Amino acid sequence: MSKRDYYEVLGIEKSAAPDEIKKAYRKLAIKYHPDRNQNNTEAEHKFKEATEAYEVLSDAQKKQAYDQYGFSGVDNMGGPGFNASAFSGFEDIFGGDFSSIFDSFFGGAGGQSRGGGRRGPARGSDLRYDMEVEFKDAVYGDKVDVEYYRQHSCDVCHGSGAESGTGSKTCPTCGGSGQVRRSSGFFSIAQPCSTCQGEGTIIENPCSACRGRGVVKERQKLKVTIPAGIAPGKRIRLEGQGDAGPKGGPSGDLYVYIHIKEHITFEREGYDLYCVIPISMTQAALGGDIFVRTLDDKKIKLKITAGTQNGKMLRIRNEGVPVLHGSGRKGDMYVKLSIQIPKKLSSKQKDILKNFSEEYGEDTEPSPIRLKEL
Repeated sequence: MSKRDYYEVLGIEKSAAPDEIKKAYRKLAIKYHPDRNQNNTEAEHKFKEATEAYEVLSDAQKKQAYDQYGFSGVDNMGGPGFNASAFSGFEDIFGGDFSSIFDSFFGGAGGQSRGGGRRGPARGSDLRYDMEVEFKDAVYGDKVDVEYYRQHSCDVCHGSGAESGTGSKTCPTCGGSGQVRRSSGFFSIAQPCSTCQGEGTIIENPCSACRGRGVVKERQKLKVTIPAGIAPGKRIRLEGQGDAGPKGGPSGDLYVYIHIKEHITFEREGYDLYCVIPISMTQAALGGDIFVRTLDDKKIKLKITAGTQNGKMLRIRNEGVPVLHGSGRKGDMYVKLSIQIPKKLSSKQKDILKNFSEEYGEDTEPSPIRLKEL
């Protein structure tokens, strides 16, 4: 396979500054490193190709020779190839914290300290609980009982994972450090010890109740407060109510996701409530007072003005949804008026309407209404 131009390999221009060369190589080294692409021959080839290109272009003398004579210009200059001395300054390439960069990408020390010590007790997992609540309860708030399963700290071993009267011993593989280091080319990568899972110690006699895990699964019952005004899709965080961490680690959190049932007559938009109220055609024509019920069953008097048209919207201030954490503030309630036409009429009613029609003068050739007037 023919070699590619070094500038093409790194994806830079020939005029690239040293910092640009470093940045380009750093990006490719992280992307194609063998520890991140195990059993991937193509990635391994690209990694070696990028490293070779950087070794030449990062050396001013080799770069000059390559720019003038191409590959033949560097054949007799100790390269290209994997020259470990050329990479003694990786902190310059990857920054002072390059070890943590590779630890995070290639499965390094995890929760261990930068100094290589064992990691502390791991935090337990966060849990999710999906709750469906009534429309009214989401508006005005409520307290709801929930039951779910979570990992509790083992009562027998008190989270240690060891049988009573026994303990743990230093891991023979890592010598208690919780990590092992292995070399890959010019990199030295730290990884959690597979024998002790990064703990640095091994339990000799695991607890029979929790099988050495330090936690057991149990049913949990809690009372969750639904705050007034909560919106659908929001979540409530209950700190420390998730899974307990192994080996005495802190508990995770419980997140309760709220799903709100539809209401038969009310709809919600933000903090406002909407409903449709029917009125008769005579109420619409003559006007008058009607009484409507709010969501919390309060009776409110509304004035219908004479000549009200179908679909007219009336607003009732401060009868909407309480603003979440809004110190008593509320949205509004909107009432849309729907004029109901009788489906059946008595003879007398028909006569009255006929007389009205003759008196009013019906338009038998009505023109379309302009849409913007609707």
